[in-house]
Amino acid sequence: MNPGVLSAGSRGLGLAEQARMVVQPGRPEAATPTPVRAARPQARRGLVARWLDWRFSSWTSPLLVLAMWIAVTQLALAPEQILVPPWQVLVSGWELVQSGELGEHVSVSLVRLVSGFGFGSVAGIAFGLLVGLSPRLDDYTAPTFQVLRQIPSVALIPLFILIFGIGETFKVAIVAKASFFVVALAVHEAVKSLPARYLEVAAVLRFSRLQVIRRVVLPAIVPDTLTGVRIALGRSWMVLVGAELLAAENGLGQMMEMGRQMFRLDVVMVGVVLTGLVGLALDRGFRLLEAYLMRWQRR
Repeated sequence: MNPGVLSAGSRGLGLAEQARMVVQPGRPEAATPTPVRAARPQARRGLVARWLDWRFSSWTSPLLVLAMWIAVTQLALAPEQILVPPWQVLVSGWELVQSGELGEHVSVSLVRLVSGFGFGSVAGIAFGLLVGLSPRLDDYTAPTFQVLRQIPSVALIPLFILIFGIGETFKVAIVAKASFFVVALAVHEAVKSLPARYLEVAAVLRFSRLQVIRRVVLPAIVPDTLTGVRIALGRSWMVLVGAELLAAENGLGQMMEMGRQMFRLDVVMVGVVLTGLVGLALDRGFRLLEAYLMRWQRR
């Protein structure tokens, strides 16, 4: 008989016998524990996955930043004149709330944001549509548009102060500039990336130019336009606070500047934290609005 066949058969019998030894509960070998080392990585991955699925897991990074802030102030790693403790910021913020000063500054800044952002967004949508639908106009305006788009809004603050002064027109204009180019670029790219079959179907149906814009172009560019508007909103808020730091009589940025001049670092930190919280609220709020307007995509 062939020894190779015997060896293969014996190996097969050995594997079968080992399987029976594991399965049969009456034999002593069945009580041999299964190695645990291979299951530990899965347990770790399961724990991380459960943590990420937890609804409050997004608070991990803010709590870590807060813990580092407390540790730095408690260990005196930074002078108190530079970094104040978090509880002192809370006390100062509550005092500003009770006096009404904080609410006044925030409301003034939000009014400026809404005004400038509204003008800039509407103008950006209109301009993006025009240059997106007209290749000749796009060729004429593209060099100037691209050059002006690359200029930071903060760099134009001195020029805007000379032109408009330090009144409300200056803040509204700088916010409008910050939002206009972002929205216009998003709309322009959305129109340019429209599938050609959409326009072919419109041509077959003999749509007029206005019907093409209203029934084909506008519905198709809504997702990209909303994304551009949301990005422009966050950028406009940052530019507004920066402009108020340099030239303003009131507003959140002016409150931080006054705190710096009076060596009230607690007031400055109140403004810094509140600037971030307002920006987060604006972004989350617009995301909810975007999800509501785009609910038809989930049907």
